[in-house]
Amino acid sequence: QVQLVESGGGLVQAGGSLRLSCAASGRTFSTYGTGWFRQSPGREREFVAAIVWSGGSTFYADSVKGRFTISRDNAKNTVYLRMNSLKPEDTAVYYCAAAGTGTTMFRGTYDYWGQGTQVTVSS
Repeated sequence: QVQLVESGGGLVQAGGSLRLSCAASGRTFSTYGTGWFRQSPGREREFVAAIVWSGGSTFYADSVKGRFTISRDNAKNTVYLRMNSLKPEDTAVYYCAAAGTGTTMFRGTYDYWGQGTQVTVSS
């Protein structure tokens, strides 16, 4: 079992930055691929970024490439999402997810989900 708790969301002006954290419990978390997804009202949950268990490979949605950076610290059981140059369209609830097998952009890959943290970007 893996439990995930996101933090770091908030209200920021366009062009600003935030860093989200995803703290995990469970001693096997370091073997899980981890992804960030987001969902805004009336829209499906969409892929943002993912990182393999070792941190050696990362993947990004085109909409955030060059602005967001995913990283992880397995010693701390924590995954981060650094978000720079934020835009109003980045406003959403951001979810962390962990996958026991594979690391992809598809929601169905992920076995565990956090409760989400709200990010609001004002124009």
